Amino acid sequence: MHMPSNASGMPGAPHTPHEPIIAVRDLCFAYGDEPVLDHVDLTVERGEFLAVLGPNGGGKTTLLKLLLGLLTPRSGSVALFGGAPRAALPRIGYVPQYSTARLDFPVTVLDVVLMGLAGTRRGLLGRHWSRDAASIDRAREALDQVGLSGMEKRMVGALSGGQRQRAVVARALMAQPELLLLDEPTASIDPQGSFCFFEFLGTLRGPHTLVVVSHDLSIATSTFSNVAFVNRTLVHSRGAGLTPDMLTMLYGHHEKTCPMGAFITSVSGLFPVLPRMDELKPSDATPPVSPGAPDAPNAPDAAPSPVAKDA
Repeated sequence: MHMPSNASGMPGAPHTPHEPIIAVRDLCFAYGDEPVLDHVDLTVERGEFLAVLGPNGGGKTTLLKLLLGLLTPRSGSVALFGGAPRAALPRIGYVPQYSTARLDFPVTVLDVVLMGLAGTRRGLLGRHWSRDAASIDRAREALDQVGLSGMEKRMVGALSGGQRQRAVVARALMAQPELLLLDEPTASIDPQGSFCFFEFLGTLRGPHTLVVVSHDLSIATSTFSNVAFVNRTLVHSRGAGLTPDMLTMLYGHHEKTCPMGAFITSVSGLFPVLPRMDELKPSDATPPVSPGAPDAPNAPDAAPSPVAKDA
């Protein structure tokens, strides 16, 4: 979905060509006394396709909320397009993790895509979207861009999971965002469809910078330009791939005689070889949280979810 403008209605700060799209510096965040992110640094340049991986509860979605300006850092800074995150919202498209919308709700694919304009127009009754000829033509262009040309009259509930998710991406593209943020976009898509979906996302690079949050390590073999690993701290590498050190960050340390240790050794051979952890620039040496632990009590690491069911 397209993120609405800030309270003042003013756009974000102008972006200069040599300025990163995302600049996170020494970021710390906690829910109460429970630390979630500890001295995190991250830079994303224009046109990059970044995968943010990590275990459930490691802080991935919390980081996404900080990028959207939904949370405020305890310390450090977050800048998008050189300014405050909320000021950059008109330039961001967001694809949520999932939706509770009923698939039998009578809404067409075209209706869902047109909702992407809801944050860009105001009327007597507040924000709205229009079904004028120009908006419909724009929606058809977005559907063509995501491979759903000719499906605008179909009911959303009649689409496959992957098609519904493409429709949600088309909705986010309606406002022509420069940055696309996607939270677990393939959570309800079968493994084969997931790889196809990430290949499709790779075609959007260039006019769009993409950041995809996922716990699925297998996507590291997809067409990402960079990979970041989050488990309280963050390690950012150039290129798609995993190393034993990165898997240890995700799963913890295990002896080779342990079944999990054998798993880490075997899985690491399936991915391209990247520099070891000590050759990268980790954000901080603080030990990561235990895999599977929540970010904090009573603070589930999940983002809000609008219209169609992500699948």
